[in-house]
Amino acid sequence: MKVFKQGRYSGFIKPISFLVDLAIIIGSVFFFEINLTDTLMFFIYISVFWLFISFYNGFYEVQRNTRVIQVLTLIIKQIVIYAVILYAFIGFFKQPHISRLNLGNYLLFIFGILTFFKFLVFFLLNKYRSALGGNKRLVVVIGKNEKTRQLIKIFKSRLDFGYKFMAQFSVKEESFSLGMCFDYIIDNDVDEIYFSVAELSNKQINELIDFADNNLRELKFIPDNKEIFSKKLKYEYYDYIPVLSLRNIPLQEPLNKFIKRLFDILFSFFIIVFILSWLTPILAILIKLESKGPVFFKQSRNGFNYKEFDCYKFRSMTPNKNAHLHQATKGDSRITKMGKFIRKTSIDELPQFFNVLFGDMSVVGPRPHMVSHTNMYARKVDKFMVRHFVKPGITGLAQVSGFRGEIETDKDIINRVKYDIFYVENWSILLDIKIIIQTFINALRGEKKAY
Repeated sequence: MKVFKQGRYSGFIKPISFLVDLAIIIGSVFFFEINLTDTLMFFIYISVFWLFISFYNGFYEVQRNTRVIQVLTLIIKQIVIYAVILYAFIGFFKQPHISRLNLGNYLLFIFGILTFFKFLVFFLLNKYRSALGGNKRLVVVIGKNEKTRQLIKIFKSRLDFGYKFMAQFSVKEESFSLGMCFDYIIDNDVDEIYFSVAELSNKQINELIDFADNNLRELKFIPDNKEIFSKKLKYEYYDYIPVLSLRNIPLQEPLNKFIKRLFDILFSFFIIVFILSWLTPILAILIKLESKGPVFFKQSRNGFNYKEFDCYKFRSMTPNKNAHLHQATKGDSRITKMGKFIRKTSIDELPQFFNVLFGDMSVVGPRPHMVSHTNMYARKVDKFMVRHFVKPGITGLAQVSGFRGEIETDKDIINRVKYDIFYVENWSILLDIKIIIQTFINALRGEKKAY
């Protein structure tokens, strides 16, 4: 199996749009005499609710195939809900002196400015794709019928969508094989695979799904009358052609990614400043007193998109050449007395908060494996590569569910992958917080496989 580094949608467009919108709704207040008695409270109130409304409304979920009327509908819905929240401030915080008229003028003003900015970004991105050829996604189509013909026509004619059609594979040709498709997709670094459900057998569909999962490709269905069983199907329209995505990954949405990254930065900064700042010198002395060698231990591991990075820990073993090949086992002679304690309490993992701050890891996510083990499991365990659709974490759902530490049997890694995939497909900030709390509780209790 060949693994690649997949090009992603820009992760900055939507977060930057959110911050610009926030600056607009806050800055515009100063152009109107609203008679606020507590300006700071008002700014916090509108900022928090703008964020919540945006999530509820999907205000920043404008895709490359979104139509103009859909963008306008989003803007109107957003402003109407925001208006209700805005006037509720008067009664909730008992602000009788606020000018209702100027508040209304403020709403009309930001409606105009936000509409202009939203469409400006929308059309500039479309122009960037169509005229300059930027923000491209390489695509192939498997199947040859009327729907695939129409879809290919859209790819070729709607340059503003930003799809570059690479090849079509006809299932009906005698020379057709999925292996040939897979080789082409890998050799040409194709980003997305579109296939007609009507033309493939169930066995072929399963092979295609496994290939996409194990090679980090996005797979999209062109549906027909058949029933497709999946709890995570995402329904979209490209003009008037319906397309289904197999797996909807919340952290591929830039706004979700922005929120998780902000949480990671704040949380890791807190741990580094208030815990590691005084704990590191103490541990350094204790580690050095027991055995010679560095205080920190670093090891290459695979992260987001299979990219290798140096993962940091407090050293818990005597220095040895095979540390990158063999996991710690029960009664491992390499583990020092101090190492046994910091591994049992998971203190050895704390330097990974620097990895989080640097952007290689997240506080919560699938645990990264040693490179040698990752390569082995990628070949051995089905859908193992799905874990790499998101950043690895210091802790994860699999770890707090009893699947941490040494992998003794195939069942251990298979169950770990199942929990990791569930996390990838069902991420929320509340799930992250729940996992962090459970990790802390488990660390206080001590875990059987923490050795």
